[in-house]
Amino acid sequence: MAEAKDPEAIPFELTKTDLENLAGGDEKFTPHNWEDLKHIIDSELHNPPHIPRRFLLELEDMSTPHQVRPTSLLSPQFINGVYIPSALLLVGCAIVKIDLLPFAVAVVLGLGGWKIYAANPPEVAKVTPENVIPEKALIPDTFQDFTLKEKTVISHNVAIYRFGLQSPTQILGLPIGQHMSVAATLQVEGAPKQVVRSYTPISSDETPGYFDLLIKSYPQGNISKHMGTLKLGDTMQVRGPKGAMVYSPGLVKRFGMIAGGTGITPMLQIIRAIVRGRPRNGGNDTTEVDLIFANVNFEDILLKEDLDSLAKEDPGFRVYYVLNNPPEKWDGGVGFCTPDMMKARLPAPAPDMKLLMCGPPPMISAMKKAAESLGYEKARPVSKLVDQVFCF
Repeated sequence: MAEAKDPEAIPFELTKTDLENLAGGDEKFTPHNWEDLKHIIDSELHNPPHIPRRFLLELEDMSTPHQVRPTSLLSPQFINGVYIPSALLLVGCAIVKIDLLPFAVAVVLGLGGWKIYAANPPEVAKVTPENVIPEKALIPDTFQDFTLKEKTVISHNVAIYRFGLQSPTQILGLPIGQHMSVAATLQVEGAPKQVVRSYTPISSDETPGYFDLLIKSYPQGNISKHMGTLKLGDTMQVRGPKGAMVYSPGLVKRFGMIAGGTGITPMLQIIRAIVRGRPRNGGNDTTEVDLIFANVNFEDILLKEDLDSLAKEDPGFRVYYVLNNPPEKWDGGVGFCTPDMMKARLPAPAPDMKLLMCGPPPMISAMKKAAESLGYEKARPVSKLVDQVFCF
């Protein structure tokens, strides 16, 4: 074996057989004779520098008696160190001068109590990743700059934009169901103007350090068109959270959802939270979800692989695709989303269900009327959490 260049840096262990060999094969070692073991090692080994110094220090430490924390008020440490001296003090005061007995009692209680407390100090909670509350990035009333870290192109006008947070452990701080405002100063009619739009990330607080936005750029759009021109290292202004929808398990027994285009993002946020909270994953969420996802062409279906994977994984989630221009051998819906499709695919109106909608304004306007014709409550112009029909 090659000689070790740095004995202190090499792990070293002695087995029971090694110890017996060092002692001549017939010595039994116990924690009471570590000094003998150290002496034998020093005298028997011809090349002591090869024994790591930390091993000898451990032997020396083992030979020193350690104070053991008492586990009972009747432990010998308390009997010999508190109760017997206290009793002798009280008896002595009673014999010598009875008037001093109250003071002796006070001294005994004070010093005895302190000695018992010092021997059993309160446990300090350990700081672990499980009990550290992550810092939240969003501020409701203040726009902050977030830097574009990655851009994943989905199609010619759709991409996923990943923005970094201030630290790898920071979370966005967006409750499930809510959204945030994204702003930029753009040239509008020849003058600079701050333009603000609302977006729902497709990521969640389960992934610290960043957030992802799925955005479709429109030629006539402001923020969406500007987003398509961003380069890595550019920033966008964001504030939040905002919105009336805050999802938690048990909010309803069933969700019906209608989404069009990028309107899938708030739906996906809620669906993922529900699946993540299933009993098989350690949660208690048993909410049933039925989604109708409408688009023009097959290639317009955003995040289809994610949705199909969730539907395959979770029997409580079902998705039905509707296309205006379906390909051959299409087994989904054709044309616009109709009241008949809603009646066949979504839960019926009931106190323990909600119908969620998000998509282009003309589509949502038509879906509100269709929902009302099927017996759902009339949607308000601005939805509230208590509403049966909620429009993002």
